[in-house]
Formats: sequence, C-alpha cells, structure tokens
Amino acid sequence: MAKQPMLKFVNFERQMPEKRNASVRNKDFLEIYSEFANAKAKEQASRCSQCGVPYCQSHCPLHNNIPDWLKLTAEGRLQEAYEASQATNAFPEICGRICPQDRLCEGNCVIEQSGHETVTIGAIEKYITDTAWEEGWVKANVPQVLVEKSVGIIGAGPGGLAAAERLRREGFEVTVYDRYDRAGGLLTYGIPGFKLEKSIVQRRNNQLEESGVKFFLNTDIGVDKTFDQICDEHDFIIIATGVYKARELDVPNRGLKGSLAALDYLTASNRVSFGDEVDEFENGTYNAKGKKVVVIGGGDTAMDCVRTAVRQGAKSVKCLYRRDRANMPGSQREVQNAEEEGVVFEWLTSPQGFRGENDISDLTNFKDQSGDLKGVVVRKMRLGDPDATGRRTPEEVDGSDYIEQADLVIEALGFEPEDLPKMWDQPELPVSRWGTIKVEYGTGKTSLDNVYAVGDIVRGASLVVWAIRDGKEAAEAIIEKCKGAQTIAAE
Repeated sequence: MAKQPMLKFVNFERQMPEKRNASVRNKDFLEIYSEFANAKAKEQASRCSQCGVPYCQSHCPLHNNIPDWLKLTAEGRLQEAYEASQATNAFPEICGRICPQDRLCEGNCVIEQSGHETVTIGAIEKYITDTAWEEGWVKANVPQVLVEKSVGIIGAGPGGLAAAERLRREGFEVTVYDRYDRAGGLLTYGIPGFKLEKSIVQRRNNQLEESGVKFFLNTDIGVDKTFDQICDEHDFIIIATGVYKARELDVPNRGLKGSLAALDYLTASNRVSFGDEVDEFENGTYNAKGKKVVVIGGGDTAMDCVRTAVRQGAKSVKCLYRRDRANMPGSQREVQNAEEEGVVFEWLTSPQGFRGENDISDLTNFKDQSGDLKGVVVRKMRLGDPDATGRRTPEEVDGSDYIEQADLVIEALGFEPEDLPKMWDQPELPVSRWGTIKVEYGTGKTSLDNVYAVGDIVRGASLVVWAIRDGKEAAEAIIEKCKGAQTIAAE
C-alpha cells in the first residue's frame, strides 16, 4: 500500500491553484488562477478514489475518462494523461477553465459525498493540456487519407469547432462559416478574458487551420451567402449558430439610455481587449467606468457582466436576482469570485421599471420618463412552493418597492434563437415552439436531407461542454453514414 499512488484523499486536503488577490485581479482581464506546479497536480490527482462506478465521468456530458487521466497524472505520466483527456474532448484546456465543475463532475465526486472534499478535476484538466502545449505534444490532426466529402459548418462556436475537428481528423473537407471576424463564438466574444484568455481560443483556431479546416469569417448566412448556396457547395451541413437573441425585460421605460443587453456589453469589452476600436465603448455607452451598475440575472452571463463592470472601473456594482443564492442557476464559485471582487448581490429582488431624469423617487409613476437612466424600481420577493423543475417559485411582496440608483443597467436574462427559417428562407427547417431546431437524438440530424444541427440552437442556451458533445455526435453520425455508403458500394 505504500506505493499506492491513489486514494490519498485521507492524506491530502482539496486544494485549488492559488487565486490572485481580488484587489489586484479586479483591475485587469487576465485569468485569476495560477497554474498548478507539477508536484501539486500529482498530489491533488492522487486524491481520486478510482471508483468502480465513476460518477464524475457519468455526469460529464462528454463522459471524459476522468479517473484514467487523474491516475496517469498522479503517476507522473502526463503525456499519456493528455492523450486520455484529448481522446474524448477536443478542447480540454477550455473546459478545464470554464466548465461549471461544481455542477457536473466535481459536484458528483464520490469522496465528497463521504465527507471529504471533491477532487480538483477542472484545474488538473487545465494543467494537463497547458503542459501538453508547452511540451509540444499537441499536434494538428492533418489527415493521412482524404474523404471525398465536403461538410459546411455554419457557426464557429464550440459545437461547430468540435465537429470540424472530428471531421477533419477523419479526412473530410471542412469549411466553417461565421458572421463574426474571429472564430470561437461565445468563447471569443461572450466569455471575458479573466475566465478564458483569448490566446487559448486562438491557438485552437490556428490548429484547426493547420489541419486543413477552411474558415470564411465575416460571412452572415442569409445576407452574404444564402443557405441554399451553402447546401449546393457541400455534401453535408451542420448548423451551429448558437442563440444570440437577448431576452428582454417587459417593464416600463426599458428603452432609456443606459439599458444594455448582456452580450452586446460583453462583446464590446472583449473587442477592446483585442485592441479593436469600439466607438460605443469610447463614447461611454458600453463602458462602466465611474458608473453605478446594476446587472439583472443570476446565471453565469450575469456573473461575467458584474465582474467585467468591476474591471472597467465602475463606481459600484450590484446584481439583482429574483431567487436566493441557493436557487440561482449560475456557478457558486463564480458568485464567490464576484463577491471577493466587490460585487453586492441583492437576492430576492425583481425589477419593476426604470426611472429616468424626472422624479426618481416616485415609485409608481412611470410616465414621461426620458433621457439617461437614473434608477430601477425594485420589488422584494419571497420563495413559495417548488415549480415543475423543483425550484421554489418567487412571489412578490406587496408594498416592498424601492429605488436602486443606477447609471447603467445590464440585462442578463438569457438568450433565445433567431428565426432561422425566416432569415434563411427555409420554411421547411424544423423548429420547436421555442424556435430551436428539431433534431434526431444522438445524431443531430434534422428532417432536411444531410442537414444536422448542434449546440444551443438545438438545446437553447446551455453549456459549452454540451455544445462540444453535440458537435462530436453529429460528426460521428456523418462519418458513419459515409462509411455505410462505402460498404454498400463495395458490395
């Protein structure tokens, strides 16, 4: 037993990589966690109990071989650990940074259920692949044998890129189209640098290009190129557009100057970090500097917004959420990071309307409001009975309204699909009543011939790791279909 490299959770406590001090990190957009040292990574990996039924793996959407690469890390076999990690996940260093492990793999770790803290899975995943890049183990998957089939992928987010990686590795000709000027989707423009530095995304984009994937950026399907044209140019199509239409508050005076959609705000901030000239930032529209900022919402996008506002130099930052801390959808780790950086959370609160330059103290009169936004009328809430999902339903508390002063309000209420059948002149593209594309489970195949869909445009706004899974599954379905056709032809 002395040489047993695992089951050390009784010897070592859980540790995360060191976090930069909040008073330092809240002034820049660099990642907040330092890297594990090799010895510390081995130590933390050795805490894994090597369960016969690994719940960490089963609760990972990609079913990553987590116990395997933890054991390999504990044994100092890092290159093998990287190969095991890369076998199921095209972008492990990205998932290691941004996945809500507390709700997925780490949240289902067996040793935590036994009274010991969970294994530090995400940080080790990140360490393994960062080391692989440094050591030169990460290579572009240039196919040795080419398949005479072409796949057009609409959307360069995680789902589209995961599909592109798998298909190109198999030898397909792959072309990715995206409306933005940089590939990556929300990885590039939606997630701030303090969670995911953009060089991490760009090196994966570069790797895909080196493998032979073609990118057509600044290409808006339905505007610059029709969907029919794309279909004519390729044997298969994968729709991976994501969902970008912001949900809006239905409250009086929402249009006052100073009310912003979350993604517009985050995109502008990320463009500035790239060094782009952003007029809306320069004129103050998307700049929180010196302002009282209120963010409405309780998901990870809301956390991204509040932490971005802090780094832009906001005078104060508050987050309004209609449920309590225990019932919010975002990662608890992100809430803690935000609180450390000076964000104040107003739990059990709901906006009732915005106030402009007229009488801000009036709680009831929303008429004739104009000019710059000055505040939000907020109503206190309480939690009632659970809804169909098991979460307790928020209920309004009569007579509890008050004014929350604000110069900038950011709405982070989630996203909805754009009307793709209308935008692309494809009335037969099958969509649900929510506007998401209907697909066959496990393959992503739509009812249109050789057209597949993956990620948020199928699921609604979800996690990056689910988009990666969907992209893999659609790619595998296309590969199998072509193999089947080859078999029939050979017979």
